[in-house]
Amino acid sequence: MNAETFAEEFRDDNETPLSRLGSSKSLYALTGGEMDADAVRTAVAAEFARAARTFESWSADESNGDAAALFGGVAEDARGHRDTANADVDPNADGVHDYPEYDGLSNLDDTTERVGGAFGRLVVAHTRVKQTVGFFVGDADPTSAGDFRTIRDDISERLDEAHDVLDAVCETDEEWDAARAAADAVVDDAYDDYIATLESMGVKPKNVC
Repeated sequence: MNAETFAEEFRDDNETPLSRLGSSKSLYALTGGEMDADAVRTAVAAEFARAARTFESWSADESNGDAAALFGGVAEDARGHRDTANADVDPNADGVHDYPEYDGLSNLDDTTERVGGAFGRLVVAHTRVKQTVGFFVGDADPTSAGDFRTIRDDISERLDEAHDVLDAVCETDEEWDAARAAADAVVDDAYDDYIATLESMGVKPKNVC
């Protein structure tokens, strides 16, 4: 196993949930149905705030230098992305949406699991941000669309770094399996939340492509 194969298999096996997490209905769920620019900015800023807190704490107690650097970089990016999305969102409080995948991430303490979890979060975040770019394009707001393209590109660069760190920390089949389970759990938690949120709003998730 290597990171390239890991990433390909992860995306293939999670194709349907990732597609739906990158849909307009996903953004609708994250904003509580308030599909205006302020609501979108606030909702995505809340995710960045949670990411910053999570990965900053991982970086502080991680003994593996490569992994600590990845976590620290993701945290730094997330703080900047929160400021770009909506600097008024409290970085130490949850926002309009809870993003329960971070509850699962907070329970990880093994290096390989954390790197896998970070990879999973980056993939989900990249998927969502692409839809956010599309929202602002459709809203005829090229400045905001440009802001979120920059965020998308930052996340893409961190994904490249995560590939390298996966290759550095995963040596055995068991370590690759642990990383994969952690990455899958991020998607599962985010997708379960997507379904539950839409159902609570009277929307049928199964109709979303």
